[in-house]
Formats: sequence, structure tokens, C-alpha cells
Amino acid sequence: MKLKSTAILLLLCGMFLKTAVQAQTMSKDEMLFLTSEWKGERFPDGRPRIPDDLLERAKHVMMDDVWNALRNEGYNNQFEGHWKSVNETAMTGRAVTAMYMPSRPDVEKLIKERGAKEGRKGNTNSWPIDILTKGDLYVADAYGKIAGGPLMGSTLANSIWSKSGNGVVFDGASRDFQEIALMPGFNALVRDFHPSFTDEMVLMGLNTPIHIGGAIVLPGDLVIVQHEGVLFIPAHLAEKVISVGEFVVRKDKFGYEMVRTGKYSTGEIDNQWTDKIKDDFIQWLQKHPELGKMTRAELDVMMSKRTW
Repeated sequence: MKLKSTAILLLLCGMFLKTAVQAQTMSKDEMLFLTSEWKGERFPDGRPRIPDDLLERAKHVMMDDVWNALRNEGYNNQFEGHWKSVNETAMTGRAVTAMYMPSRPDVEKLIKERGAKEGRKGNTNSWPIDILTKGDLYVADAYGKIAGGPLMGSTLANSIWSKSGNGVVFDGASRDFQEIALMPGFNALVRDFHPSFTDEMVLMGLNTPIHIGGAIVLPGDLVIVQHEGVLFIPAHLAEKVISVGEFVVRKDKFGYEMVRTGKYSTGEIDNQWTDKIKDDFIQWLQKHPELGKMTRAELDVMMSKRTW
């Protein structure tokens, strides 16, 4: 009986130690579990690695079309608006997530001590930046804090840009607006800008699920930043919804031309297409190779699911 109790105690201790070591970041097993519908390549920690070519394709779709495609799949909590930005630069990338909370001395002391043992340097707001790779997009839940809430200034912004080739989305603040605005290609969506530094806040989660306003974000999600706001697309749906977005771009360009020339009415273009319209679309698309290729069978499938 004593041996059994000792074994249980050792098991519980092991579980506790494992949890303690992995408290800052999500375990690989948990990452694989929460993103199990993704069947493609992954980073060593299990984060989905959406292909670079899909990140590029995502730059050319319209936010409204992709949002609608997500809604059709039952994903209703993936968009967040009402931002201040450095400029109008659109961005796409793979989400690297961070969750901040108000600090308390005992917790912050333990986290920093553990981070030092893991080789992490500086304040905790630099830790997410250290793990960024090309194509990542740093997304942080900073609980909307403005004064004492900036997670970066111009130095960290340059580091973010050099590592990821992207900007940031912070449900919080940034400082050094004027310097950051001079960085070509860099953009930051934040709740506001403030001259203060990060104060009384600590990193409590790195590459863990977070929420940004009314949206849920998982590490590896495809992030699309456009003028309207930010859309977070689950990795396993990225190819599907981007394909829909690409088709709608083609459909709209075709429709505009058909309506302007009077070949078809808006009522005909905005409803399910007849076989004649479909044939005309395929012929038109062959004259516009820059918009990509599509077979009649692919068109029939896409139109059968039309809700836009």
C-alpha cells in the first residue's frame, strides 16, 4: 500500500514539474491536439507552418470575401476591428501569440527566474520577439492597456521586422510612433500609441491560445491585416478560404466587365450563373492568366456553394 502511495505521489510530482516547465508555453502535445485538423508541415514546437506561397496569395484577397467564407464554415469569432495603425500597409503571416497580464511581484519573479534558466534575456516583452521567424506575425493580448502598456518602441520594432519581415497586432499599445512610421514596409495595429514604457505587466503565455477583442487566435493561424481590421484564419482552413477569396476576385472582375459592356445584367451576374455565363467566364479567364487557372468542373463546385 505504501509503495502504491509513493508511486502515485511520484506521478503527481512528475505531472506538476512537467506543468511548471511548460507553463509559459503550450506543450507540443497540446499544440498538436488543439490544431489537430492541420495536416501540413509544422515547426519543431508543433505550431502549424502554413506555406509561404499561401501567405503571398492571401495578400491579394478581399477581407469581406474571406470573412464570409469562414462564416460559412461555422467560424464566427475570427475578426476584430477598431484599430489605430502606423500606416495602411497590408500584412499576412503565421500567428505567434503572446498573452500579458497585470504583474504581481511573486509571479513575475518566478517567471523571470525560470526564463533566465531557459536562456531568455531581457524583459518578458522581448521574449516573443526572440522566437520570431520569417513569415511570422506577432499577435499580443495586452488586455487593452495603454498607459504603461506599450509592448514595443522603435528598437523592438526593428528587431521584429528583421526577424519576421512583418509588423504586429497588439491589443494594447506601442510607443515611438514617429520613428516606427519611418520604417518601410512595417505596420502596427494597436489600440493606441503612448509615450510610456511597458510597466506593471508580465508575459503569462507564449504561443498559447489568446483572444483579441472578440476573436480567438491560435498559434499558427493565418493572420490577414487590411484596412478593415484583422482576420484570424485557422491553419487547416487557410487554403480553402483563400481559394474562395481568389475566386471572388476573379468573379467580380469578370462581372464588372460584363455589366459595363452590357453583355449581362447585374441580376444575372449576382445570381447563380447559367451554363452560358459559366462558359463565358472560363473563356474570359483564359485571357487573364494573371488571375490564375480554373476548370469548368472547379467552377461548378465553387458556384454550387455560392453564398456571396
